[in-house]
Amino acid sequence: MTFLELAETVLREEKRPLSSSEIWNLGVTKGYDKKLNSSGKTPWATLGAQIYVNAKDNPKSLFAKTDSRPKKFYLKSMAKLIDLDDNTIPEQTSQKKNKKFAFLERDLHKYLTYFVYYHLQCYTKTIKHQLSNKKEYGEWVHPDMVGCYFRMEDRKKEVNDFSDAIGARSIVLYSFELKRELNFSNLRASFFQCVSNSSWANESYLVAAEILEDEDFFDELSRLCASFGIGVIELDVEDPHSSEIIIPAKHKTGLDFEMINKLAMNKDFKEFLETVKIDLKSRKIHKKEYDPIEDLDKLEIKIRDEVLH
Repeated sequence: MTFLELAETVLREEKRPLSSSEIWNLGVTKGYDKKLNSSGKTPWATLGAQIYVNAKDNPKSLFAKTDSRPKKFYLKSMAKLIDLDDNTIPEQTSQKKNKKFAFLERDLHKYLTYFVYYHLQCYTKTIKHQLSNKKEYGEWVHPDMVGCYFRMEDRKKEVNDFSDAIGARSIVLYSFELKRELNFSNLRASFFQCVSNSSWANESYLVAAEILEDEDFFDELSRLCASFGIGVIELDVEDPHSSEIIIPAKHKTGLDFEMINKLAMNKDFKEFLETVKIDLKSRKIHKKEYDPIEDLDKLEIKIRDEVLH
C-alpha cells in the first residue's frame, strides 16, 4: 500500500474531511500503516507531504482540500456526499490570515526548513552572520540559509557507483535569502542582496512570508528573476505545505568556488561544507548536523499561539 492509497482508503471509509494527522492516526488504528512499503522514520510527515503535493493544482488528483486551518482533505468523488461546512476553526483563532508579521525573519527559518525538506528533499543550515567579518567583503556576503539536495538518496547503489566513477556531481546546492515581506519599497534592495549572496550556488531563492499581490509588482519581480536566474518562494506559515515556489530558480551547473572560499570565513558555512563532504563520502546523511525539521503539529502550534496573543 502506498501513502496515497492509505489516505484514499481512510477517507472513503470515514466519509468526512480529515487533516493529514487525522488520516494517519486513523490509518494506524485500522492497521493500514503495517501495509505501507516504507521504512522512513516519520511516515506521518511523508503522508502529509504527499497528500498536499498531490492535491495542489493537480486536476487529476483524487483529493481536494478545504480552506480551513488546518487544511482537511476529502475525495473529489465524494464531495456531494459529505459535509464540507463542518470544517471551521474556533472563533478566537479565525482572524485575518495576515498574522505573518508577528514573526521576525529568523522565526521563518524553521518553516522554510520544513517546506524544502518535504518538497525539494533539501537539508538546510542557518548561517549566523555575526560569525563573519563583513568589513572584509562588504555588507552583503552571506545568505540567510544554505541547503543541499543529495541525489544519492534517490538512486540505486549501482547508479551512485557509476556517478562516482565518472566524476558526476551528485548534489544540488541552494542559497536562500529570507524576508518577512516583499513589496515595492524593499524589492530591489532585497533582490540584489539575494543576488550578491547567492552566486556560489546551483540554485538561489528569495523567500518571503508575504508578497505583494499587484500585477505591476509581479511583472517587475519576474523581470528581475529572469535576468538573474533567481527563484522566489512564498512561505505560508499557517500551512507550510501550502508554501509555493512561485518562480523557479534557473539551475546553474557551475559553482563559484572563489565565492565559496569567501563564504568559508563563516564558521557555520565552513561546517556546512564539511558535513556535505562527509555525507557524500559516506553516502549517509547526518541529519543532526543540519537545521532540525520540526513536526508539523509544533509549527501549527507556533502560529496558533501568535494568533491568540
